[in-house]
Amino acid sequence: MPPAAIEPQSAAGVLMVRPACFGFNPQTAASNAFQQESAPGGAGASSAALREFDGLADALQRAGVQVIVADDSASPQKPDALFPNNWVSMHRDGTVVLYPMLAPNRRLERRDDILRLVTRAGGYQITRTVDLRHREEQGQFLEGTGSLVLDRPNRTAYASLSPRTHLDVLGEFAQLLDYELVTFEAFDAAAQPVYHTNVLMAIGARFAVVCGAAITHPAHRRAVLEKLAATGHEVIDISIAQMLRFAGNVLELAPPAGALVVLSQNAWEAFDPPQRRRLDAQGVLVIADIPVIERVGGGGVRCMLAEIHLPKRDPRG
Repeated sequence: MPPAAIEPQSAAGVLMVRPACFGFNPQTAASNAFQQESAPGGAGASSAALREFDGLADALQRAGVQVIVADDSASPQKPDALFPNNWVSMHRDGTVVLYPMLAPNRRLERRDDILRLVTRAGGYQITRTVDLRHREEQGQFLEGTGSLVLDRPNRTAYASLSPRTHLDVLGEFAQLLDYELVTFEAFDAAAQPVYHTNVLMAIGARFAVVCGAAITHPAHRRAVLEKLAATGHEVIDISIAQMLRFAGNVLELAPPAGALVVLSQNAWEAFDPPQRRRLDAQGVLVIADIPVIERVGGGGVRCMLAEIHLPKRDPRG
């Protein structure tokens, strides 16, 4: 790929979807060990999630990130609508990818009007749509940048195989977007597959957070670590206990003022002091307290953010 076409690792803007009906999703619980059913009174979880969502959006805006907020529609109900990174990814060449989702009620989250909002409100342009939704008919899934942790400049996609991440769809993604694949299997302490790659792994411009202990096959673990070293990433290795507190669910953003490292309060408290110092050296920390979203939704701060890498429209055209 010629240098002029190299995609930066970190975006200056994000898409967020403000939830209308947040709650425990029984259709995703079987494959997501991070989810915990809310206590009686789901309305309490929904209102708490709104406060947590607004707190993160406000913190990002104060830090200089362009935050485009789309409102979830109340009907049909979509309990996981605040996790848009699972149904869409946006790329520097103008490509948008739409992904096949395991849970039927999560497929309802994909909305053309949200993409129109991104282009209209942000001044971005979409020049190509890669639509992988047909894979749902084959029972094969790939849940966006939950399933994929992308090293964008080096065109490498890391993916942990699971019920949400199928090898055949990975192959189609890699062919259509010109990515090299690094695939592996990862398991939690109960020997269950880790449902999404982005809860055990994150990649910034100069660092990576990885739960090496979850990658049980030594050759696979070695392949991941060697590839990260070859691409110049400083690896912060976390334990399975830290992973379960969303320490792997970190996102680097790059607004004009400089690099940010975005994570939850729960994740930050899970890191030990040396790890915190290494993470702090990567950019300004943006720490959001989202305990209800993490517990009931089973996803973290990174899951709430769909990075916008699209090119800007020519204002003259």
